[in-house]
Amino acid sequence: MLSLPLFSRTLAWFSGSVAMLGLTLHASEPSSLQINDLEYLEMPGLNVMLAHDYYPEGHQGGVGILQNGLRVATNGDLRFDRTPGQWAPTPKMGERVVDRATGEIRVHAEFPDDSKNRVGFNPIDYPDFKFGYTLRVRPEGSAFRIVVDLDAPLPAEWVGKIGFNLELFPGILFGKTFATETQSGVFPLQPSGPGALDGAGEYHPAAMATGKRLVVAPESESQRLLIEDANGGGLELIDGRGQHNNGWFVVRSLVAAGATKGAVNWLVTPHAIPGWQSPPVVQVSQVGYHPAQQKWAVIELDARDTQRHPVVVSRIAENGSLETVLEATPAEWGRFLRYQYLRLDFTAVTRPGMYLVRYGDAQSSPFKIGTDVYRNGIWQPTLEYFLPIQMCHMRINERYRVWHGACHLDDARMAPTDLILFDGYTQGPSTLCKFQPGEHVPGLDRGGWHDAGDDDLRIESQTETMHGLALAYETFGVTYDNTTIDQEHRVVEIQRPDGKPDVLQQIEHGALSVVGGYKAMGRFYRGIIVPTKRQYTHLGEFSMQTDNAIFDPKTAAANPPPIGAGVTGSADDRWVFTEENPWREFHAASGLAASARVLRGYNDPLAEDCLRIAEEIWSHTDEKKVPVAPWFAHMPSPRVPLAVELLLTTRDRRYAEFLIGQRDALCANIRGEKAGKHTPRLGWMIGRALPLIGDAAFTQAITEAVRVYRTELDGIARQTPYGVPYEPAIWGAGWQIQNFGVQQYYLHTAFPEIFPRDYLLHALNFILGCHPGGNTASFISGVGARSVTEAYGFNRADRSYLPGGSVSGTALIQPDFPELLEWPYLWQQTEYVLGGGTTDHLLLILAADAVLNRP
Repeated sequence: MLSLPLFSRTLAWFSGSVAMLGLTLHASEPSSLQINDLEYLEMPGLNVMLAHDYYPEGHQGGVGILQNGLRVATNGDLRFDRTPGQWAPTPKMGERVVDRATGEIRVHAEFPDDSKNRVGFNPIDYPDFKFGYTLRVRPEGSAFRIVVDLDAPLPAEWVGKIGFNLELFPGILFGKTFATETQSGVFPLQPSGPGALDGAGEYHPAAMATGKRLVVAPESESQRLLIEDANGGGLELIDGRGQHNNGWFVVRSLVAAGATKGAVNWLVTPHAIPGWQSPPVVQVSQVGYHPAQQKWAVIELDARDTQRHPVVVSRIAENGSLETVLEATPAEWGRFLRYQYLRLDFTAVTRPGMYLVRYGDAQSSPFKIGTDVYRNGIWQPTLEYFLPIQMCHMRINERYRVWHGACHLDDARMAPTDLILFDGYTQGPSTLCKFQPGEHVPGLDRGGWHDAGDDDLRIESQTETMHGLALAYETFGVTYDNTTIDQEHRVVEIQRPDGKPDVLQQIEHGALSVVGGYKAMGRFYRGIIVPTKRQYTHLGEFSMQTDNAIFDPKTAAANPPPIGAGVTGSADDRWVFTEENPWREFHAASGLAASARVLRGYNDPLAEDCLRIAEEIWSHTDEKKVPVAPWFAHMPSPRVPLAVELLLTTRDRRYAEFLIGQRDALCANIRGEKAGKHTPRLGWMIGRALPLIGDAAFTQAITEAVRVYRTELDGIARQTPYGVPYEPAIWGAGWQIQNFGVQQYYLHTAFPEIFPRDYLLHALNFILGCHPGGNTASFISGVGARSVTEAYGFNRADRSYLPGGSVSGTALIQPDFPELLEWPYLWQQTEYVLGGGTTDHLLLILAADAVLNRP
């Protein structure tokens, strides 16, 4: 225990640290928090945001604190739960109000936020209680005060249940200390007891410490943080991981009975290092460059950093010495987000070898320059690790290691009707097929890949993955073989060739699931997912998610075991959902049509099934059945992607005539007329089919349309120092940018006089490490000198990664802080997904090698 006098000495250390460091502020630098133009409190080394983000389930929202370049705290707000989880009730935020005269920022909020109960997403059970409050933040020198005013006192039954929470990021606290007036300790790597069960059987961990004042990491100059409860009711420090594996440490104080004005009153004093500036960051590809490739080194600086240094490009010699091959002054690119950027073009450096780039004391990771830079160990991990590991219904071996056992062999039971589950799964009033709710649907216990960390099989994730792999096979002739896939015995051996192209075996695996479902139900499945949240939040071994035994209510025990306990005989089989969605059906069928082309000669019966189903969707699906989603309102016919793939597969002239009939709508789409920022542009797709369409007027119209798009693109790409269209958002943009790069490859090959190869190469550099923020890791795990190695895959509880998986990437902490944390539980930054999120970077790397070595 820490005595009161010792705690006082800790506070004295806290307040006197500036003097001990012997640091002084520059006269022009503020020593107190002030409201900046982006409506948050700012001083060197400290930013305090309020209600810029609203993604509390993703640990972004409420009051947030950036301290000396680290996001140390977030989600400062009233909550019902001590340690809220993904489906916890959250408030509805009003408009942020900024009072520059007083320095106060405030927002009015209300419970419940009914918008979070939107159909088809994650339904939340809100308590039957409505109340409103105002959350205020105001500066007090280099500290700030958090005040909550309730619109009315809490009813007696809610006293002791509602409190103010502030979440502390765990990843930078492990091994550091905390202290209150009477207690102290170390932030642990894993949550520990004691804890207790409440009346509903829910586990609640005991507080790690309680007191009126809490100091966090007092020994750390960059993280020391003091929180004081001015109301005197007391604070508690809780390990949120005791209830949720992805939880954070939580500081909480309860709202007292009868309180309204000042119901919460905290003084928060983060230690801002005097004169702190974000250190320079050198951003280059973590893999490297082809000698003929345009090469940029991007230098990210604090906006107040006025010093300038030359950029030094050095070749690493055999004896470890650095040979300077270029030393030059970088160009001032300008301001982006909160940083100032410089950029050096070192395209002239072409000699093969390993290199480093330095700027002052900042240095890049080593990277390669060579004609074979994209040949080995770059796209292959996706094909020989990530895709096999994600395979459902199979045991995955890697020499001594078993990634997971054969799983979900009990797939699948028809989902109940009139159901809103979670993660976008809904079932309407009918199953839309001959199977009744709860009935076992055969043919679904083969094939498919688990999507992301959710372990579900969505139709779009399956068919998009098949589609991307089909393009890789036919465009680049990928016959790589380093995996044994034994469908008969449900066994995969990683790093063991079997004489068959891995790409074709993976396409076959996806088709077994999609075709199997279609044959059984006479339609596509919407998706296959576990029925309970206990299973949905399952971490680790896929084969432990269900008992792998088909549940039959007719023969089941009178009281079957509980779902999620891992006991054989429970009704834990995944549910299969159906839907009426013509747009998704056409999209899925286009993946089957492309797969049919490449499966010919490898698995002819399966190829015939893929083509037959695609043609049935073309003939029988009515796109007018369901209202069009807003982002598709100004799109051409949803049949376009399927028409392209069926034309390429069958050479049937009717598909060409259909596309010619869509000329005006296609040209408008490509030019961006009435398009929102999420509206897909289809020029790359149409370009692939132009030779078979064979219509001069159509080709001319499309060519002029893509020329307009190129002009627009040039303007957008100049808005960032990375040469790609990039609008940071709460979710990382890695998947969108690699998809942009793939589209640019096909535009470059179809219209080489209009689209250069530079855009696809800039996109590749971005996902390989040349992106904003201090974490310059490659988004592709295990690829490059430094990559994301704590990711949101099925092994995230081990703080590990899946080789070849591509994460969502650097996200934006609103309004201007790019962030890529080394933490596996932020799906908006480090999640893996199937579909284009898996195949686009594989295609992009192959494309880069092709345009540079086989132009």
